Amino acid sequence: MMNSVTVTAELGLSLMVPEHGAVPLVASVDYCADDPYAIKMAFHVGTDEPVEWIFARELLAQGLEGPAGEGDVKVWPEAVADEAENSDILNIALSSPFGEARFEASLSAMAEFVKSSYRIIPAGSEGDFIDLDSELDDLLWQA
Repeated sequence: MMNSVTVTAELGLSLMVPEHGAVPLVASVDYCADDPYAIKMAFHVGTDEPVEWIFARELLAQGLEGPAGEGDVKVWPEAVADEAENSDILNIALSSPFGEARFEASLSAMAEFVKSSYRIIPAGSEGDFIDLDSELDDLLWQA
């Protein structure tokens, strides 16, 4: 691990529950230069430990502009009928063997978070911030 520079934000989200509406909650999003490809999102759901998901920063960045993701994490901006009108809703859908959840977040707040992460490590230069020898040593010692 080479760097310890991080960007963190607390975001208000809505858990979209079918037939029950929106349930407000808070999530922490973290970007750390030690893991330059990843975003960690921790959902604070009332238990002692938050529920954490880790996914690609690029997926989140692409999801700000249009639908992104094919697997367990999908992100897309809310479409509006009137193209002159802008929506500030970012949809985040998570899927696991335990179930599925869809959240609505502020698109502008998430965009600001992603922009902050790119100020630490610009897009396309993530590989320059990984010490492959150290990572391989860690993997070999764990085996």
